[in-house]
Amino acid sequence: MEFVSVFDIFKIGIGPSSSHTMGPWRAAQKAIQKFLSKNSLENLSKIEVHFFGSLAKTGKGHGSQMAVQLGLMQEDPVEIDPATIADKLSQIKNDKALQIQGKSIAFDPETNIHFHSDEKLPEHPNGMRFNFIGNRKKLIFSAEYYSVGGGFVEEPGFDARDKNAETTNNSPYPNLNADDLLRISTKEEQPLSWIVWQNEKAFRSEEAVKQSLLKIWRCMRNSIHKGCHSEGVLPGYLKVKRRAFKLNQQLISSKNYSGVNEWMSIIRKSNPNFQQILKWVSCFALAVNEENAAFGKIVTAPTNGAAGVIPAVLMFHMCFNPHKGEEDVVRFLLTAGEIGSVFKKGSTISAAMGGCQAEIGVSSAMAAAGLTECLGGSAEQALMAAEIAMEHHLGMTCDPVGGFVQIPCIERNSMGAIKAIMAAHIALESDPADAKISLNTIVKTMWETAKDMNENYKETSDGGLAKNYPVNLIEC
Repeated sequence: MEFVSVFDIFKIGIGPSSSHTMGPWRAAQKAIQKFLSKNSLENLSKIEVHFFGSLAKTGKGHGSQMAVQLGLMQEDPVEIDPATIADKLSQIKNDKALQIQGKSIAFDPETNIHFHSDEKLPEHPNGMRFNFIGNRKKLIFSAEYYSVGGGFVEEPGFDARDKNAETTNNSPYPNLNADDLLRISTKEEQPLSWIVWQNEKAFRSEEAVKQSLLKIWRCMRNSIHKGCHSEGVLPGYLKVKRRAFKLNQQLISSKNYSGVNEWMSIIRKSNPNFQQILKWVSCFALAVNEENAAFGKIVTAPTNGAAGVIPAVLMFHMCFNPHKGEEDVVRFLLTAGEIGSVFKKGSTISAAMGGCQAEIGVSSAMAAAGLTECLGGSAEQALMAAEIAMEHHLGMTCDPVGGFVQIPCIERNSMGAIKAIMAAHIALESDPADAKISLNTIVKTMWETAKDMNENYKETSDGGLAKNYPVNLIEC
């Protein structure tokens, strides 16, 4: 049983897509590192990048070409300031070169990046190849990678069900599926978060686990705050207007505040009615995914396209429910992360493999389980909440208009967040012993649905809304 860390599921990075932005970015980093381990930059004249399948069809709208350029220059998506990205890309375009370890390597984004829309590599729809060309146009090194969802990158020969994780399994409580989690929880008489906590401590100190989780929460919270205070139009020819800014203004009224903490304090004290709470949850989710669409810094949870669901539900809990502060943040993220790993190990978190059920559906299930535990639910109820949330996302297609993570992606995060909250409350009012469908059954069903789904609805922009919306889909 492989170990998938909560920090494999939650990763800080740049939008708009974990599979089409973060994955290619990480793949480019791996490719240049692998090249440098065996070759010298003195022998390199230029680099070519080839995208295949879904990466080729929707990569332009997802910023894949941006990601590989920065990755090849060994920029880090966690540390980079998003405000500097445009200038870095502009310099590459003007110089027609990448700066790698102080050396200028010929690279024209217009001619060195190739999109093979009618061809795909054999093991996953998100394939890419990096060719390193030496003197006399001789190929001196080549590397292939697959972006399998959630920012995970694999080399040829991996398990197509996304089952490989980056961390080996030396955990005290190895588990493969929901039944294993329930068995361990029952035996130890502990909640799901306790199991994850024990496993994470096998690789990091308690304080490191806690502080890393709180760092993830701060990034989530900051992306909500920034999205709620940024107006204008999102990048791309669709000209989608930001909505979280106006909605926040309407809800917060004319109150003055400075920074995210004062803002949250005002929200808590506003004593909102049911409709206002619904609007706030929607606002939180919209804010994150508008930031994601604008190439901002967000947390992959478990993907970028679904990055708004978990922050919105956790912010809802921290603003409108009695809570235990940082303790609840840690428990929520540990529980949610483990549910994400269950889907990764047993199905997929890649929209190119399973459609949007693999993104919004999984994130909604994760959020539902995390909220259930924080509201006092048992392990059985948390697993039940995850099952309920996913059950009502089965078959959801991925059909981004123009290849941008905007329509219908941004609104779907609001819907996924509301479904997660509802699933948690249904589970809390239910006896899991009466449940007919288990989380394991849903994971299996989701994987079978993914395999049966028409390829047009797997992040290709060849079907659904992407096909029927009257825009020119050639220029992304």
